[in-house]
Amino acid sequence: MTTWDILKKTRAAWPSIRNRDAEGKNDLLRGMADSLMACTPAILAENCRDMEEARGTISDVMLDRLYLDEKRLAGMAEGIRALTALPDHTGRILSQITRPNGMTICKQQVPMGLIAIIYESRPNVTSDAAALAVKSGNVCVLRSGREAYRTAKAIVQALKQGIAAAGGDAEIINIVDDTSHQSAADLMRANGLVDLLIPRGGAGLIRRCVENATVPCIQTGTGICHVYVDQYADLQKALDIIVNAKTSRPSVCNAEEVCLVHQAVAEEFLPMLKQALVDDRQTAGAVPVELRLDQRAAAIIPGTPASETDFDTEFLDYILAVGVVDSVDEAVAHVLRHSTGHSDAIITENAENAQKFVDGTDSAAVYVNVSTRFTDGGEFGLGCEMGISTQKLHARGPMGLDELCTYKYIIRGNGQTR
Repeated sequence: MTTWDILKKTRAAWPSIRNRDAEGKNDLLRGMADSLMACTPAILAENCRDMEEARGTISDVMLDRLYLDEKRLAGMAEGIRALTALPDHTGRILSQITRPNGMTICKQQVPMGLIAIIYESRPNVTSDAAALAVKSGNVCVLRSGREAYRTAKAIVQALKQGIAAAGGDAEIINIVDDTSHQSAADLMRANGLVDLLIPRGGAGLIRRCVENATVPCIQTGTGICHVYVDQYADLQKALDIIVNAKTSRPSVCNAEEVCLVHQAVAEEFLPMLKQALVDDRQTAGAVPVELRLDQRAAAIIPGTPASETDFDTEFLDYILAVGVVDSVDEAVAHVLRHSTGHSDAIITENAENAQKFVDGTDSAAVYVNVSTRFTDGGEFGLGCEMGISTQKLHARGPMGLDELCTYKYIIRGNGQTR
């Protein structure tokens, strides 16, 4: 079946979910979660095939993104169930006014329609996107990367079985079978069928979508995330946050890629940083972090000299660019030059400097004494997310249920004319 055929049959199923009440949609979600767990052996078998084929062609950290086990699959099912506890905002009244002529104007939240998602090697995106679409009254078409296609296909089959078992139309979610560039191009230009396109993946994928899409497109994901250690930082707190932000899962978009350190604490803090990220990890048998140092940092600790592009690179690996700055103002200026607008953090015990950083930076999520790894739909209480928007219209930050809706005006009167 062609991409266009899949889009048309998915679009045709929208009426079955668009006006379904909250409990009806929750029934579908519970069916999806139950079916995902029931199909665990089949999904994991397909994931093994994907993993075998991908080994040697993608990095170990990217393999970790692709990998599924029973625990991760159970987490995906739990993420679907968590959405049933969230309020259903579809159809809510955002505002209402009555004009002097007696005409009532109501602004009402409504679903987008058909949401298309192009993504790469993260199987959990499959279930997250499908569940969010269902909860928000939308239909969705998924286009997985080649490396994860078998896994994604098995997940979609399980979700469709769960929807059908709960009395829904299984065609509200579908996956594109073609993983070539042509299918991605088809989704980008499916005017009249796709209401919103969301790319989730590397900078190249996102750039292609933004440059070539003729349907509405959200720029997501690329994360050159900074942590700035201020002169008034609690250094142990800073170290704990950076270890988490860089090493807990380096392959994700909210992982730290750049560390900036105030010159007043650099002599003390940078050796602590090297000890924790390099020496201690080597001793423990973990992958050490490669520190790419600017000239001032390199004068204090050993590491790899930073190239001109290192402070503009999303490594998605055990690599961290490190620089020394003279003030919070210089740190803010550096972030504004190099950040992708995803997530940036300051570590400080000084309220004035914290506020200066918050006010001066312009990212979707700005943290004070918190790891950047919290930029996530689940961690923000949104259940799960469709992606992290790094633009400002119409969505910014983790895209939850409200960001998958639009609104319309409903005007009621009694014969008014203009």
